[in-house]
Amino acid sequence: MPRWPKPPEGSWTEHYPELGIAPMSYEDSISPEIYEKEREAIFKRAWLNVGRVEQVPRVGSYFTKEIHAARSSVIVVRDKEKQVRAFYNICRHRGNKLMWNEIPREETSGTCRQFTCKYHGWRYGLDGELTFVQQEGEFFDLDKSDYGLAPVHCAVWAGFIFVNLAREPEQTLREFLGPMVTDLEGYPFDRLTERYSYRSEVGANWKLYLDAFQEFYHAAVLHGNQTPDNYSAAAQAAGFEAPHYRLEGPHRLVSTSGVVTWELDPSMRKPMEDITRGGLFGPWDVPDLGELPSGVNPAKCDPWGLDSFQLFPNFVILIWSAGWYLTYHYWPTSHNSHIFEGNLYFVPARTPRDRVAHEMTAVTFKEYGLQDASTLEATQMTLESRAVTHFPLCDQEILLRHLHKTAADWVESYDNEKTGANRR
Repeated sequence: MPRWPKPPEGSWTEHYPELGIAPMSYEDSISPEIYEKEREAIFKRAWLNVGRVEQVPRVGSYFTKEIHAARSSVIVVRDKEKQVRAFYNICRHRGNKLMWNEIPREETSGTCRQFTCKYHGWRYGLDGELTFVQQEGEFFDLDKSDYGLAPVHCAVWAGFIFVNLAREPEQTLREFLGPMVTDLEGYPFDRLTERYSYRSEVGANWKLYLDAFQEFYHAAVLHGNQTPDNYSAAAQAAGFEAPHYRLEGPHRLVSTSGVVTWELDPSMRKPMEDITRGGLFGPWDVPDLGELPSGVNPAKCDPWGLDSFQLFPNFVILIWSAGWYLTYHYWPTSHNSHIFEGNLYFVPARTPRDRVAHEMTAVTFKEYGLQDASTLEATQMTLESRAVTHFPLCDQEILLRHLHKTAADWVESYDNEKTGANRR
């Protein structure tokens, strides 16, 4: 039977009096007006992860990213100097979208020597400089050096590519991430390059899905049918509390011990897990990743299960003890909808058995994700009724309080800056 660890004595939430312990309002998840403020205050000012360096492996490799909350499209490219750069995906002539395939709203990727506009053929180098204008002589005093692609602030940390859409970011990327996140440096993200991706359009506010993965209080109930009956019953009877939570700046961490699936009694495992040697907790054959950095398993859980690093506003890095990791992105498209992206990363398979174990883990993750998404769409519908406006949260839902307060603080700060600017 699983034995869930208990946290140290004392409440987590009460150590952060600024969060309060009162029932929480979810008005920020159903109000179109608050969403419009979040677009300006958060998604046009925070550092946003848009991918990894493996997506631009060589000179000329590029991909586009649609950032709906900022009503922007971005091109990320590796230039001739092998630097990763970012530009707004817009031609300087008539504002046509520069890089797209058959459907303008869809993202694209590839390799090229230059960017060419489909509309009038203007061309740009990988450094964003305008290099060719069709019938240039017909323009009036046109200086091509004045019409390069509009740059976007871009920085790379541990192979993760971030952009910032502000005219001038208030912090560097490292300052924004802070020690809790940068202490992960040294984790071999660059070795885990076999990727499985899942994308879904969810009819719920972006923060609601983040909330679902910020606590494990729901797991034994919501996902109970995905586990053998005796395992699920034991988990529900025992309850679950993570042993470690941490808040730092706008970011959050929950770290937990874990159940080693392959060490459970066979009656508490799924037959398919035994066949494939993989499942929700990852492949059974754990790769040797060497000594891990101090930021991993900061609570020194034994046995350790996972660390979930919640990077504000919409990016999660979830590191599993079985030698693989997940990332989540939540891209708002309206006050009550967003695009969810999940990516699973493994050390590349060397045998068919490795590949099958990876596939099993990816499929299992998708099933759990679908369960969460469907529940959240129902939540969004009932919240919008406003029949009930405030909801009690338990101690292990501390990260939820922190996320919603942080988003509100960013909106308030932005409002104050606008008010001050108007007075001047």
